[in-house]
Amino acid sequence: MAPQPRVPCTCAVALDARQPRKGRLLTVHHLDQLLLVCSLVLLVAVAAVRVSSRSGLPSLLVYLGIGVAMGQDGIGDIHFDNAELTQVIGYAALVVILAEGGLGTKWKEVRPVLSSAATLALAGVAVSVGITAAGAHYLVGLEWRQAFIIGAVVSSTDAAAVFSVLRRIPLPARVTGTLEAESGFNDAPVVILVVAFSTAGPVEHWYALVGEIALELAIGAAIGLAVGWLGSWGMRHVALPASGLYPIAVMAIALTAYATGALAHGSGFLAVYLASMVLGNAKLPHWPATRGFADGLGWIAQIGMFVLLGLLVTPHELGDDVWPALIIGLVLTMVARPLSVVISLTPFRVPWQEQTLMSWAGLRGAVPIILATIPMVNGVAGSRRIFNIVFVLVVVYTLVQGPTLPWLARKLKLGEGAEAADLGIESAPLERLRGHLLSVAIPGESKMHGVEVNELRLPAGAAVTLVVRDGKSFVPLPSTVLRRGDELLVVATDPVRDAAEQRLRAVGHGGKLAGWLGTDGAGASR
Repeated sequence: MAPQPRVPCTCAVALDARQPRKGRLLTVHHLDQLLLVCSLVLLVAVAAVRVSSRSGLPSLLVYLGIGVAMGQDGIGDIHFDNAELTQVIGYAALVVILAEGGLGTKWKEVRPVLSSAATLALAGVAVSVGITAAGAHYLVGLEWRQAFIIGAVVSSTDAAAVFSVLRRIPLPARVTGTLEAESGFNDAPVVILVVAFSTAGPVEHWYALVGEIALELAIGAAIGLAVGWLGSWGMRHVALPASGLYPIAVMAIALTAYATGALAHGSGFLAVYLASMVLGNAKLPHWPATRGFADGLGWIAQIGMFVLLGLLVTPHELGDDVWPALIIGLVLTMVARPLSVVISLTPFRVPWQEQTLMSWAGLRGAVPIILATIPMVNGVAGSRRIFNIVFVLVVVYTLVQGPTLPWLARKLKLGEGAEAADLGIESAPLERLRGHLLSVAIPGESKMHGVEVNELRLPAGAAVTLVVRDGKSFVPLPSTVLRRGDELLVVATDPVRDAAEQRLRAVGHGGKLAGWLGTDGAGASR
């Protein structure tokens, strides 16, 4: 079974727990300096999100850059080479990120593509590992163990990196659901493979390894679903004394799923993702506050993880590993990933346009760099070179793929049509009034443009109470014509809240004749 990371004892030194060298070592004895550095890093990272969103680059590159700038070859001159501490913190951050991703995953989007996403996360990973390892061995000259480690490490995709550049171009629900579910599922088998390849001694009996992976995934899935169901039942039936406790309880349940799965020798990563997905679709109390809390924790986890990974890299050692990284990345991007997508998704009759986008959308983010620390901790020969190759590969190919994803989506005509006109709807519960306040933003291509308020035909118990247009608000009449760019406030009672949202989305996709034309809004994403 895959061993869990051991937490090192680092009470005195926060960054380098082993070998003091030239440069400044940051210790917890200087708490004021540590807090100042952390707060400045967070402020710079938050400001960088806006820059990255405008440039189309995933924010992970900015955070890695901050870590490199703080490192021994940068202006910070901080020496840090504790791979074990990085692995532990990276695992913890990955658990939080998976929990946040699971909470935001809509079951109605994932359910139709569950089998195809699972196939891509399992069979697709196997294809990708084999082809990438062969390229690393025959083209770069790495020995087979190192080649298979690299093949496994870079076979995990990062949905956060993908959607950070695609959030301005809505895609069909099948594409987003497949990519999101794949990223949540494929971390588990990849971690098991990397740990197996990094263990001392030969890897014998490949069928035994496949059986071990299947067993760990089954245990993790069972525990994740059970913990998620029990947690959601408890959250709905136990009244906590303060609303701020609900987000903490939800995240605690998600982390319990990971810990329980790991202790049971199952996949803790799959357990936390599935448990979070169950919680995220259970309509828990104070859900907007919970989502905001989880989103904030996810950002903190990403920032801290990427900065730490940037600190771990030594830029002046990367020169000899640039060409191997480019060659392996080329094999991965142009051969391994497309073949894994074609082999996995063709049986499900996925159109070639969607397969093409998903082939190019296989962005690598934090997970490969974190997994590259496993052979370093286990003392695998050439592990430092493996880490350097993976680091260069992730940075270079994210720079290439990230900005071109929106362009490719438009060329394939996957960013156009009804899905691009989906409404932006946010919901806030009015618990004492037994109702909900829906905030509805009408995008430019929505078919709600030109529809009168009375033509929305909202269910009894729901009504449009306010319209904000060009910065001015007014109470609408039944004959008020809605326009693109309008923001609506809709009040709905508890029994009709879901029906009201479904009707709004249906009109946004099908116009005022929605329902009669077969458009019911069920395919719209929240």
